[in-house]
Amino acid sequence: MNQAAMMQVHVRLPTRLLFSGTALKVFAEAENGSFAMLPKHTDFVTSLLPSVLVVTDASGTELFFGVDQGVLVKSGYQVDVAVRRAVQGDDLHSLNQVIQTTFIAVDEDERVARTALSKLEAGIVRRFSDLRKPLT
Repeated sequence: MNQAAMMQVHVRLPTRLLFSGTALKVFAEAENGSFAMLPKHTDFVTSLLPSVLVVTDASGTELFFGVDQGVLVKSGYQVDVAVRRAVQGDDLHSLNQVIQTTFIAVDEDERVARTALSKLEAGIVRRFSDLRKPLT
């Protein structure tokens, strides 16, 4: 296949590169709806919703990624997807299982961290209010 008929796709997380490869087509979901991109699609930038990103590789195999909110940038034959969280699955069913176990566990950890942060903030406010009291 002609290299000009392919896109170079990168799926990036804050800490690592999850996927890098060539693709015939990319399917994603943005705030204004779902869309598919082919190599000669116009250049653009869009914000992604938590959804399934589907990358069709050079052999026609579909690769499935469960992505959290993020940004997709297409420039020429280069497609960069930057997301906060993402996982790759072999098919839609296994991807659903991975998302359930991974994202829900992370959400629970974030909830615990937010609770701890709220307690720290409340403690700081109490300390500042104690400083404002007159000494007797």
